[in-house]
Amino acid sequence: MKIFTGAQVKELDKYTIEHEPIKSEDLMERAADALTRAITASWGTDTAVVVFAGPGNNGGDALAVARMLAEKDYRTTAYLFNIGNTLSEDCTINKKRLQDCKKLRKFIEVTNEFDPPRLEKGMLVIDGLFGSGLNKPLAGGFASLVKYINQSPAQVVSIDIPSGLMSEDNTYSVRANIIKADMTLTLQQKKLSFMFPENQNFIGKLQILDIGLSKDGIESIPATYSVVEEKDIKARILHRNSFAHKGDMGSALLIAGSYGMAGAAVLAAKACLRSGTGKVTVGTPKRNNDILQISVPEAIVHHDKDDKYFTEPIDVEEFDALGIGPGLGQNENTAIALITQIRKTQVPIVLDADALNILASHRAWLQQLPKGIIMTPHPKEFERLAGNHYVDSYERLCKAQSMAQQLHAYIILKGHHSALCLPDGTVIFNSTGNAGMATAGSGDVLTGIITGLLARGYKQAEACLTGMYLHGIAGDIAAKEKGMESLTAGDLIEKIPQAFAFLDK
Repeated sequence: MKIFTGAQVKELDKYTIEHEPIKSEDLMERAADALTRAITASWGTDTAVVVFAGPGNNGGDALAVARMLAEKDYRTTAYLFNIGNTLSEDCTINKKRLQDCKKLRKFIEVTNEFDPPRLEKGMLVIDGLFGSGLNKPLAGGFASLVKYINQSPAQVVSIDIPSGLMSEDNTYSVRANIIKADMTLTLQQKKLSFMFPENQNFIGKLQILDIGLSKDGIESIPATYSVVEEKDIKARILHRNSFAHKGDMGSALLIAGSYGMAGAAVLAAKACLRSGTGKVTVGTPKRNNDILQISVPEAIVHHDKDDKYFTEPIDVEEFDALGIGPGLGQNENTAIALITQIRKTQVPIVLDADALNILASHRAWLQQLPKGIIMTPHPKEFERLAGNHYVDSYERLCKAQSMAQQLHAYIILKGHHSALCLPDGTVIFNSTGNAGMATAGSGDVLTGIITGLLARGYKQAEACLTGMYLHGIAGDIAAKEKGMESLTAGDLIEKIPQAFAFLDK
């Protein structure tokens, strides 16, 4: 699913109007009908409804919804804010239609003074003040109105996007001046700002409403951002033939685990084996030998000469992929061995955890990374890697996009909606996973999965997409069985086979 910018949404509306063809006000009527159906599915006619409409097309949607609700016998009051006498054409049309609705309880057009209605528990506020076209923070009277709504006990439904929230960049938004919706009914597709954790308390429950915008238009308009869907992954899954043997399935090398952190190596190795690769070798300090041999008997253990740390690079000639970093530690000898290993490795590489932290401490080494390298940082690891602190997720994502392009790398910025930043500047968000996966070792499992997929024969982009999607499905299956509070990284590994089976339906 593509994620369009606010400007592209206008372009898509225009394309639909020209190519369906359909009048603009009729397209608005279609959107309002979808919005009304969603609202009436959750609130009955005993609910008192107060509609706040702004002067633009978002306000036009709100006025159309007010009319439709009134016609369905909802006790509806509508306020239209026309402070500058600059209503959009479609908003003007719907103002007239609403004024002609005999079932409407009250209609007030605010041009100067505003006497706010009392908002009580059990009431429903429909927020149609500003939509995806907003390009500056709310201030003045509108900011005061937002605060008034947020402080009330009424429930709030926002049309398309909560008023005051920008479609993309909220770096300079005044957070107190953004509607905190209980539900957001967005039209056709998600907004980029919906993908960021700091915006979730404004959005509430999200529903995406299909309002019949042109499919040809959606396909033809290029999008920098998108959300991966089940069908995208199913098309990428490799299937082994009946005569396959382990040599055909690839050989993966994981360099992981310092003394005291053998668990990270165990988790990565188990996940790597579960992702379909034929053979897994774990490079680890000697003291981790017994733990690895007992915990993961299917894996081969390669001993470092040091008892506690990774200190010497491994010949990768016999391997098809390398994953390095989980539990590695940041010993200076490990750092030197890491960059040496990267320099001499000719197969695809996944860098995670301490491998990234080492690079953050030696940022000049970033320029020595080979093209096509995969990095899987969580937000703090990425900030250390980039050498900067970011105000919000949007700013951090922009830097990750830029870094992926500069280094010709694949960067998975981990989170609830993990974002894969590709070398061409595009970003693909994951759509699977849950909060129960916020647990130690979850990232080690992801590293193991992606490394295994690379060894199995997936290209970098496919391994990243398939890996993060599988990782999330495994987490979702585990959460259904065990609950999010009790989820562990080991639970994710147990559910990888079921995740594959789900995609093989």
